[in-house]
Amino acid sequence: MSSTKNDFIAEAEDLLEEAGRLILEIQDTYQTGLNPDNVNGLFRAIHTLKGISGVFGQQSISELSHSFESLLDDIRLGKIEISEEAVRFLFSNMDILRSLISGLTEGKQQDVSGHIKSIEVFKNSQKGTTKGPELKGLIDESLLMVLSEYEEARLKVNLQEGKGIYIAKAIFVIDGFDKELELITQKIKSKGELVSTLPTSSDIPPDSIGFNLMFGSAYTVEKLKEEINVDIDVLIPSKKALEPISAIQKPQETVLKSATTTVRVDIEKLDRILNTIGELTLAKGAIKRINDELTNLYGRTRVVNDVFKIYQTLEKRLAELQSQVLEIRMVTIGQIFSRLSQVIRKYSREINKKIELVMYGEDTEIDKYIAEEVVDPLMHIVKNSIDHGIEPETERIKKGKRDVGTIILKASQRGNHVVIEVKDDGGGIDVERVKNKAIALGLINKDDQLDENSIIDIIFTPGFSTKDTATEISGRGVGMDVVRNKLTAIGGYAEIETEKDKGTVIILTIPITLAIVKSLLIRVGEMKYAIPLTSIVETVSISRNELQTVEGKEVYNLRGEMLPITNIARMFNIKESDSDKVFIVVIEVGNRKYGLIVDELFGQHEIVIKSLGGYFEGHRGFAGAAEIGKHEVVLVIDVDALIAASVIKQKTKSS
Repeated sequence: MSSTKNDFIAEAEDLLEEAGRLILEIQDTYQTGLNPDNVNGLFRAIHTLKGISGVFGQQSISELSHSFESLLDDIRLGKIEISEEAVRFLFSNMDILRSLISGLTEGKQQDVSGHIKSIEVFKNSQKGTTKGPELKGLIDESLLMVLSEYEEARLKVNLQEGKGIYIAKAIFVIDGFDKELELITQKIKSKGELVSTLPTSSDIPPDSIGFNLMFGSAYTVEKLKEEINVDIDVLIPSKKALEPISAIQKPQETVLKSATTTVRVDIEKLDRILNTIGELTLAKGAIKRINDELTNLYGRTRVVNDVFKIYQTLEKRLAELQSQVLEIRMVTIGQIFSRLSQVIRKYSREINKKIELVMYGEDTEIDKYIAEEVVDPLMHIVKNSIDHGIEPETERIKKGKRDVGTIILKASQRGNHVVIEVKDDGGGIDVERVKNKAIALGLINKDDQLDENSIIDIIFTPGFSTKDTATEISGRGVGMDVVRNKLTAIGGYAEIETEKDKGTVIILTIPITLAIVKSLLIRVGEMKYAIPLTSIVETVSISRNELQTVEGKEVYNLRGEMLPITNIARMFNIKESDSDKVFIVVIEVGNRKYGLIVDELFGQHEIVIKSLGGYFEGHRGFAGAAEIGKHEVVLVIDVDALIAASVIKQKTKSS
């Protein structure tokens, strides 16, 4: 894909994210007092999308944006009233625009004529639902003549709300008048809605400039004069009598300089920088190896010391560079939560369920690539919570629950991982139903003795569902098996905690970044492997006779805790060592610990994990490959997949 198209997609996605946020604001406030700034902001976002899509030659997006913009303009002008139906229609068009932009990555071009016609039909069906007072006779016609259609609409809205219409008369010296005008503007906005700023030449002294600022406010003219400190004429008095706010808000200074110093960077460019750092990391390892060999051959001579100093400097600077690049790639998880909140609002209304959304830890940072990879799994989990988890209102009331269900999105950092929880207070997973369905599908036998966690784990089996028919919400998109596969691909995993009639928590643990990782190099038989340090709790040296067998499964008594053992040599069909002394690498998967038997430990090593490619597709237990030492390549063990494969192997063996 060309960089030009990439630039367009990035800009368009930002605009749609902002537009989506504003629609949520509108949805939350339209019944209690719609903020016109939100409608204007939404209009501007779509207007800008129309503009850039035209510039970048995306005709279909430009045409649909134009039609959408026209609808928003009618809403701005009060020709169409905001309602639940209108909000739903706005959301549906946002989905269409997202789909069009997403399709560009695959080179798709879609016919939007049907969508444009749909907007026109909606506009025509909604027009005329809003009525406002006639301004003629209330406001001088000479004033009305200079007002735009939008400004007239805003005057009507203010009058409908019982507010007064005022004109503040402000005169400034020409030199520096912009700052003074901004000061007055901010004062007026703190007391009402500024509708129009009209230059005037009437009774203006030389070297001065005057403005008539028309605004609506619920305050009396006396209070406004006191607060704004200018002459104010009353066009229409307020029907309300609000007291002024005790403290005047500090006016904002006018600044032309951009408030941000950030620039947009294509993530692929950062990937290339990280790849370069990875290559330099390998070079650093080579220098260390050469330094060690020179030290062994010649001792600590001056030349050897120089090589060592170069190695130390390179190590320090590389660590700084890596840290700085990783920092650039970081985004807040709040961006993902914002997208999910739109999904929850939209689908909860589609199936008529009242759902309250609570979010924690939105500031938690994560690598941009990881954030994008985890969106689809989270989307599926949230849809499942809405469809399967939260009970219908009548059912909740029967159970003594609030009629409004709750979904909690929570993120936190744990070491080099981010933990994301999706919690609902629904009916929980029916374990018995899952088991019966699994028996019916032939996934397990009726006589299998499985604990509750193992039964719940069946949910991640491809094609498994407790529902006989897929719904419009959770029945489309990815399944739970794809959720697990997506997580495994980025080195993450999922856990489920559920309680009948209390709810379900799905916990995703994902790495903060996939960049250079620290690993432990090990030997099993004659093969070397790398295990990411993030999965390792400790290592223990033991004799083979210290291993015990319980129900045919090897375990090790680690300070009173019976640790399930996985023999890597047997898993990978490698000839086992004859040595009595072995090491146990204690790893943690979820909240459970396991032991891996290895023959030798080589210490820590920084590695850059490379994909194994399609040739090794289907070989479970490996996260990728990495180069170490003298261009030696080792496989990187995916401990989560290895343990899962080991458990399946033991079950097969025992059955």
